[in-house]
Amino acid sequence: MKNAKLVLEDGTVFSGFGFGAATETCGEVVFNTAMTGYQEILTDPSYKGQIVTMTYPLIGNYGVNMEDAESTRPWAEGFIIKELSSVASNWRSNMSLDEYLKKYNITGIQGIDTRALARLLRTKGTMKGIISTVDLDDKSLLKKAANSPSIIGRDLVKEVVCKEAWDWKNRDSAHFSRTVMKGKMGAVPIFKVVLLDCGVKHNMIRSLAKEGCRVKIVPAFTKAEEILNLKPDGVLISNGPGDPEGVPYVIKEVKKLIGKVPIFGICLGHQLLALALGGKTYKLKFGHHGANHPVMDLRTRQIAITSQNHNFCVDVASIPNNIMELTHLNLYDNTPEGMRHKELPVFSVQYHPEASPGPHDSLNLFKKFVEML
Repeated sequence: MKNAKLVLEDGTVFSGFGFGAATETCGEVVFNTAMTGYQEILTDPSYKGQIVTMTYPLIGNYGVNMEDAESTRPWAEGFIIKELSSVASNWRSNMSLDEYLKKYNITGIQGIDTRALARLLRTKGTMKGIISTVDLDDKSLLKKAANSPSIIGRDLVKEVVCKEAWDWKNRDSAHFSRTVMKGKMGAVPIFKVVLLDCGVKHNMIRSLAKEGCRVKIVPAFTKAEEILNLKPDGVLISNGPGDPEGVPYVIKEVKKLIGKVPIFGICLGHQLLALALGGKTYKLKFGHHGANHPVMDLRTRQIAITSQNHNFCVDVASIPNNIMELTHLNLYDNTPEGMRHKELPVFSVQYHPEASPGPHDSLNLFKKFVEML
């Protein structure tokens, strides 16, 4: 007997079977087209406020392990899948997906037509929704979904960022502090990078460390003056959840950093950089969520397969004085995917180069940042 329901704000009802925590949760319902990486998706802080639908039909077959988490915990509000694997078969697995969601009190629903749901979201756009295993009344659930908070203008960043500054110290950074990357000109100096945490993924930090950077992570609410007092060689503005216009305090401080230090922005960081430069952002109909988005580098005409997770997009042409050049284009819908300043050492991309879907198509962006430093 089906014991869970998903209800969307337009009144659409899907009945299925609950897994994970036996509770209910609201959020913006989105779909992700990746075939693997469900643990990385769940632990990506950019999914805060969202209920994630996986379009690949079988999820959970390789379980969950602590090493592949992209942050300290899963952040997605809920999880929607076609079928939960009854077996978690992987020598690295520490627990099943069901156990993992129970541990963090996250509700999931399986046994629904995820293909129909994805087609609906593509047609109508992302919608607010609710998953429940405790209330199965359609009218009650519809009311809860309709009255749940909107993503628009909401500050979700404050809910996922670190509370105080910290230094990344692991085997990667320790290795590079010893070897200091030998090159033709002798030892290459290790650069100090301050990473403005708006909801950072761990592999973003690792990618900097592997390029020889010493990384200090600071919360999104850190003042520009505090960042500059750390005397960084460069600043990376990370990914994060929600509407970039919902964090005006971050935009204000990023504006003060431009022209003072080299800057690299990723995903939300890309959007915040555009707003700090006086540009505009807009909400996409159903966003970009997946590990298979082709993006063209307009300077080289090379195409990278990218990982993406965002609902908002930058209007590069809206940035005043024509100071930013469009560098990358999404080949699915021709939306902007990257930009660079024509005079200052500032550039950004909308996708996630650290996520390695290609698997290494975009890692050169971290090398480019280090070369710029």
